[in-house]
Amino acid sequence: MPHTTPLVGTVVAGLVVAFAMGALAHRLRISPVAGYLFAGVLVGPFTPGIVADSALANELAELGVILLMFGVGLHFSVKDLLSVKNIAVPGAVLQIAIATAMGVGLAAWLGWSLAGGLIFGLALSVASTVVLLRALQVGNLIDTERGRIAVGWLIVEDLAMVLVLVLLPALAGLANGRAQSGMDLAWTIGLMLAKVGGFIALMLIVGKRVIPAALHWAAHTGSRELFRLAVLAIALGVAFGAAYFFDVSFALGAFFAGMVMGEKQLSRRAAEETLPLRDAFAVLFFVSVGMLFDPSVVVENAGAVLATVLIVIVGKSLAAVAIVRIFGHPTQTALAVAASLAQIGEFSFMLAALGVQLEVLPEEGRDLILAGAIFSIFLNPLIFRWLAGRHSLVKSVAAAERERREAGTTPRPGERLILIGYGRVGRLVAEGMTGDPRKLVVVEERPDLVKRARESGHTVIAGNASSEDILDEAGVEEATRLMIAIPEGFEAGVIAQRARQLNPAIQILARAHSDEEVDHLTRIGADHVVMGEREIARRLLELLRSTKLQNRPETA
Repeated sequence: MPHTTPLVGTVVAGLVVAFAMGALAHRLRISPVAGYLFAGVLVGPFTPGIVADSALANELAELGVILLMFGVGLHFSVKDLLSVKNIAVPGAVLQIAIATAMGVGLAAWLGWSLAGGLIFGLALSVASTVVLLRALQVGNLIDTERGRIAVGWLIVEDLAMVLVLVLLPALAGLANGRAQSGMDLAWTIGLMLAKVGGFIALMLIVGKRVIPAALHWAAHTGSRELFRLAVLAIALGVAFGAAYFFDVSFALGAFFAGMVMGEKQLSRRAAEETLPLRDAFAVLFFVSVGMLFDPSVVVENAGAVLATVLIVIVGKSLAAVAIVRIFGHPTQTALAVAASLAQIGEFSFMLAALGVQLEVLPEEGRDLILAGAIFSIFLNPLIFRWLAGRHSLVKSVAAAERERREAGTTPRPGERLILIGYGRVGRLVAEGMTGDPRKLVVVEERPDLVKRARESGHTVIAGNASSEDILDEAGVEEATRLMIAIPEGFEAGVIAQRARQLNPAIQILARAHSDEEVDHLTRIGADHVVMGEREIARRLLELLRSTKLQNRPETA
């Protein structure tokens, strides 16, 4: 067997170059997504050097979409979805209509047919699953109202695009003079609606009983390997079955698979098991998008590319803001939803490919859609930070401190303690401080642990503590002690280093699992490092010696 098969070569080239460009982006303090997209351009067919298989890359990227939507479904429930139906359904439909109208206008200016303009506009109206969810995760918004609205909006868009993809061949026949009868068209629409309804009913009635039971059985075998395999089999199997038997998208199938087990206790463990693969294949998604981009399009059709990007970023954003505000939601929610949707992705490519295949959309339209996708995905992290930046998402502890200072009610120095991580160790630390007069601020990234900490009455900042913005929100500059209870020692080193830069006088306590981590944290500037294994061994030795003394026979 040759060592350089297309599949292996595509995975290796994609991940290696993505790592190099992602590291460069991190060094330049820009979003890693930009690095992944540029990596795709480098290994794509339009630039010299390594050329990966773009078809294989797209299929691998689908795995990332499946696992990502499965993970989101684990944090959702039917109740969450129904709670936003009054804004998500009409909002998505209105936004699709407005964006499609703008696309039709640009197509008319370029001299295309009305049918081509409709496909072009629809492709610009639908947001990318991966990009939207990545933006919400970075902003820690998935479990907030604005996050639920954005995800619900995405589900409605996905359902609409599934319907469009099914109806497009028949509608293209009408446009090209190969008309179907009204009865045939009605049958096609009815069959599609029946399939989608049948899939949703199957998942909510049968899947809600079978899937958790299967996962529960796998967990009780005691085999972590079998449990991990069960999670992957459920996520990928349901997604594939939804597409094969019901003509529903992979993403929608995976979302429902996660949602039907989202209220079970094993959902958190399932999310943890899929996280490494989810991240790796999500990276391959961005690489696959970059591979589709032909830089020469920007030079040859600069005006049309600019107009396309403006429709996606500005036109869709303004429409989303207006719609959300009309429905009575606050400006912060409107900005967060607008920023999340200001990009295009997977369904856009599918519509473009099918439109060209049916000879309705000109190849120039496909090139413009690809250009609009890569520029909007590249700019989306910046747009999200600008429109829905952290300063507008939560009220920081530091801001509250300033308000109290202005009101003359500033707490005494020495009252602020910051705890990083609310896992098994962090939770015990927080519980041990119950009733302590010193103020405790918890920083936690995982939504379920954030919810648990808040239910316990703690002040919680949701986010990754390696971010200076999060540390600032936690009030690190006014804190006297920082306790880092996360199990990753080297990530703790990054947190300790940044905290020390923001507050040189702060005392830092951290945990570690190896001698290397202890040395690293000490070198970074941690004042005290507790190594779990050492403490366990010390306690066991104490018990052993105590037992020996108690059991020692008396001497005459």
